[in-house]
Amino acid sequence: MADNSLIPKVLVEANIPYIDRLSSVAQVVRLAPADFTPDSVREADAIVVRTRTRCNQALLNGSRVKFVGTATIGTDHIDLDWCRATGITVANAPGCNARAVAEYVFGSIAHLRPAPLNQYTIAIVGVGHVGRIVEQWANSLDMTVLPVDPPRQRAEGGSRWYSLVQAAAQADIITFHTPLTREGQDATFHLADNDFFAQLQRKPLIINAARGPIVDTAAWLNAIDRGLCSDAVVDCWEGEPNINAELLAKAAVASPHIAGYSQLGKMRASQMVVDALTQHFNLPRVALFDSPLPDTPHAITYQQALAAYNPADDTNALRANPQAFEDLRNHYKLR
Repeated sequence: MADNSLIPKVLVEANIPYIDRLSSVAQVVRLAPADFTPDSVREADAIVVRTRTRCNQALLNGSRVKFVGTATIGTDHIDLDWCRATGITVANAPGCNARAVAEYVFGSIAHLRPAPLNQYTIAIVGVGHVGRIVEQWANSLDMTVLPVDPPRQRAEGGSRWYSLVQAAAQADIITFHTPLTREGQDATFHLADNDFFAQLQRKPLIINAARGPIVDTAAWLNAIDRGLCSDAVVDCWEGEPNINAELLAKAAVASPHIAGYSQLGKMRASQMVVDALTQHFNLPRVALFDSPLPDTPHAITYQQALAAYNPADDTNALRANPQAFEDLRNHYKLR
C-alpha cells in the first residue's frame, strides 16, 4: 500500500505508550493483547504489538496485514519465516531499552554487592545493544570485564574475547544479554545448563535479564541448592507468566520481565516502530516527541547505579502475588 491517498488501518496494543500522534497519518485502533484475534486483524493493514501477541499464520492468515511492528527488541514471538514468505514486513526496536536494562543490571548489582565494584570480575554473555552498555559501564567502574560473544568473536577477531567456560571459571558476576535462539552453533536455549553451572568456580551472582529459556530453571535451582552460585537476579523466566515458585522464593531479585521498562526505553521503542511503519507505507514521518531523546552516558558511578534501580519493591510485589505477573508487567510504573 504505497498510495498516500489510502489511510492504513493500524491495530496497536493498548499497553504501548507514546504512540498517539500516529493517528495523524493512520487509522489507529487500540486493542488489549487478548483481543488480537484472526477476526480482529482481518481488515487491518498493520499491527503493532509486544511480546505477548504471537504473530504467526494462525493469527494473520487470510488478513490483509502487510506490516508487523513490535515495540520490543526481541522477535521470538513472531514467525519471521512465515511472514517473510507471505510478504509481511516485520520491524522491531533493537536497542530501544538497552540503557534501561543496563540500569536494572547495575542497580541490582549495587544493591547486592558492596562498593567498590572494581573488586569484582563481571562476565557479559552477549555483547550486543545491552551488553555493550554493560561493558562500557563496567569498564568505567574499573571492574574486570570478560566479554563472551562467539558470533562477534568470529566476525571481529582479536584477543579480548572469553569463552563461556572461562567466564564460569573466573567471574564473580555473570549477566546474560543474548537473544533466544534454538538452532545453530550459537543457539542460546538453555545456554546456562547443568554443565555450565558445574563449571562455576567463584559462586557468582547470576543475572538473567535477556530471555527466560536462556537459563535452564531446574539447573539454576540445583546450582543454588548446591552452593555453586550465590545470588540470582531473575527478570526473565521460563514459562512466563506461569513462573517457577521455587526460583521466585530463592532469587535475591525477582521482577516481572520489566528490566527494560523505563520511560526513555518505551519512548525509543514507539518512535522506532512508528518510523518503520511510516516508511513502509510511504507516509510522512511522525515525530512522537517535541525534543530529541537523550543519548546514553558512557560512564556510571556506584551511587548512580544504586539510584538507577532499587529491586526491593518489584521483588516484594511479585512474591506477594506471583499470579499477577502479567498485571504487574502491564501496569508497571515506568522508571
